Amino acid sequence: MSNNRVIVTGGSGFMGTNIVAYFLGIGWEVINFDLAEPRNKDQLPFWEKVDLLDRLQLIKKTQDVQPSIFLHFGARTDLDEKKNIGGYSANIEGVYNVLDAIGSTSSILRVVFASSQMVCKLGYIPQDELDYQPSTLYGQSKVLMELIIRSAGDVDAIWTIVRPTSIWGPWFDIPYKVLFQTIEKNLYFHAGGSSSLKQWGFIGNAVYQIWKIIQAPRENVHRKTFYLADYSPVGLQDFTNKVQARLGAKQIRTLPVFVLKNAARLGDAAQFFGWKNPPLTSFRYQNIVTPELQDLTNLEGIVGPLPYTLDQGIDITVSWLESY
Repeated sequence: MSNNRVIVTGGSGFMGTNIVAYFLGIGWEVINFDLAEPRNKDQLPFWEKVDLLDRLQLIKKTQDVQPSIFLHFGARTDLDEKKNIGGYSANIEGVYNVLDAIGSTSSILRVVFASSQMVCKLGYIPQDELDYQPSTLYGQSKVLMELIIRSAGDVDAIWTIVRPTSIWGPWFDIPYKVLFQTIEKNLYFHAGGSSSLKQWGFIGNAVYQIWKIIQAPRENVHRKTFYLADYSPVGLQDFTNKVQARLGAKQIRTLPVFVLKNAARLGDAAQFFGWKNPPLTSFRYQNIVTPELQDLTNLEGIVGPLPYTLDQGIDITVSWLESY
């Protein structure tokens, strides 16, 4: 690298907070571009208030920093928008501005763009990186983001797209923080007859995978797409039982599927009438019962062994919850 300086857009979010911490921990100079203040207040000195939709500001700030690495994790990530994809302009117009900022800054050697596994509907296994099946406007916005990046002809840096899967860990929020809290309150139930396998990803492992991607040879990562997750899928019941044991919560009870379906419908109704985050909705129910599996063979070949086991990740996360 020409310098040890990195820009992280969205560095105040869940993944961004952990990325900022990792790079600071290895002695890099880190600049977080985000409209929101860092959720980890210790990272305030490394934050600059930058709007992805302000093209000129973004270009100027990037040129001022002259980073060697640009990690684009800034986005609107909720699923609340139901009618107008324009609500996700940060994901669409924002990436045009990011591409202009990168193209105008010759110091940038490596770029990682964060997409999402939601470019495909739950349970769908794409045949290739252009096989899209989004089921939400958020997912559609990430499809458009990927297509914009792939069609850009003036990016000289080595770039990679990553699709985070079910990523969890310290500084997380909806939905997996809610999952841990629901288990702690003894309000979580197993779905009878269902133990779907999922490609979970502990945040410490996901950040390490990003680090290894930006170190990998050009031919292994340039213009390629990787899902971020721990390599071995884990059954939802196994995962939640481990969380329950570490939290010291009561043993998780099992309910018939039809009971959970009806509870999910009640959650949908509550959401319609203003409860922003009920414990169970139809979307979350489908997330519970639908397997999510991805081929991580290529990523494992690049990254190698991950630094954290599932049990270590749960222990770190529960310790963080107890502290914060």
